[in-house]
Amino acid sequence: MKGIVFTELLAMAEGVVGEAAVDEVLDELALASGGAYSRVGNYPCSELLAIVTALSGRTGLAAEDLQRRFGAWMHTRFTELYPDVFAAKDGPLDLLQSVETEVHVEVRKLYPDAELPRFETTWQGEGLRMRYVSPRPLVAFCEGMIHACGAHYGTPLRVGVARVSDGEAVFDVAVER
Repeated sequence: MKGIVFTELLAMAEGVVGEAAVDEVLDELALASGGAYSRVGNYPCSELLAIVTALSGRTGLAAEDLQRRFGAWMHTRFTELYPDVFAAKDGPLDLLQSVETEVHVEVRKLYPDAELPRFETTWQGEGLRMRYVSPRPLVAFCEGMIHACGAHYGTPLRVGVARVSDGEAVFDVAVER
């Protein structure tokens, strides 16, 4: 995984539990990286999951809830870092439909070594079906990003999640009416 995911997780965690507690978590974990991350480096997802699990223990929040919060955090950061991507879309379903065919294409141009999940999207009436496939168990993270996408556009979304496995899920996304 790209280091930006790690640096943003640590930034979010510092806001929740404080810098000292984050440092303690990193010191307690036996991470191959030593807990030192560069935004452009590559690191194993297992380290991200270990950090989330340790933060779950510190906060009392379930690890999946932390993943959802982190997904929302990352979406907000992406809107700050890449505002033109979001300005070019009419709403959340338009943006979500373009993740694989446009957003990930641009990410691969910037970071050819990025290991991105795959999103297969199809329209289902007025809603969108997104099939998430990844070797990484980040379904809840994706769910957080999807809800945050709706919030960004001022459009609450109804999101149904059907898990196929740890790294595969189907999201049925529609505008809340």
